[in-house]
Amino acid sequence: MKNVTDRVSNPFGMEPDCDRFVPGYGDANADFHVVGDHPGVHGGVDAGVPFTGTPAAERFQAALVEAGLLEAAGDAPDVNSTFLSYLHMCVPDGEPSAGEYADMERFFDAELRAIAAHVLLPVGARATEHVLETYTAQAWKTEIDMRGLHGAELRGSGWLVLPILDPVEWEEGDAADLVEAIETMRSTDYRRESDLGRFIAGEDPYLVR
Repeated sequence: MKNVTDRVSNPFGMEPDCDRFVPGYGDANADFHVVGDHPGVHGGVDAGVPFTGTPAAERFQAALVEAGLLEAAGDAPDVNSTFLSYLHMCVPDGEPSAGEYADMERFFDAELRAIAAHVLLPVGARATEHVLETYTAQAWKTEIDMRGLHGAELRGSGWLVLPILDPVEWEEGDAADLVEAIETMRSTDYRRESDLGRFIAGEDPYLVR
C-alpha cells in the first residue's frame, strides 16, 4: 500500500508537545529511511529539515547525493525515494533524558511503520542501537562499534539495516566507503519481495517481504 500525499516535510502531520521540532522529511513512499538522533546532534534547527545546517550534515548530504539517495543537497534537499527523520524530533535543551527519548518513540515508530521503507540507515551509535534493538534480532550479537559497522549490511525483521558512522567522526575515506556500500546495496535485491499474486484471484501482483 502506498501513502497518498504530496507533502515532503512532516507528511503525516506529527505534532509533538514541544516548542520547536524538526519533523521527518522526504518521500512518504521511500525505499530508504535515514534515521538520526536529534536536532542538537545532527542539525536542522534553522531549516526544520533533518541533517541540515552543520558542516557534518553537508558532508553527509554530499555522500547521499553521490550514492543516489538525494538528487540535490541543501536546506530543502531533493530526495530520491528517501526519507530523513530523528529518534527525538524535538529541539532539546541539552541532552534528552531517557524518559524524553521514550516519550518521542511513539512518533518515530509511527512514522517508520507508515513509511515502511525497505532499508533503514541509522546514523550514529544511539540510532543504530535503537534500530537494531527494536526492529531486528541482531542486537544481542552485534557490538555497537560504529567504525566497524559503517556501511555493513545487517538483516532485520523485514528490513535491511545499513549503519552509518556519525559524519562528525568521519575520516578520510569514510564518505567514499559509505557511497560504495549504498551503491552495492542498491545493485542487489534489497527489497527482497516475493510476488504472491499467483495465489489470489486477478492479475495484479501481491508483493510481500
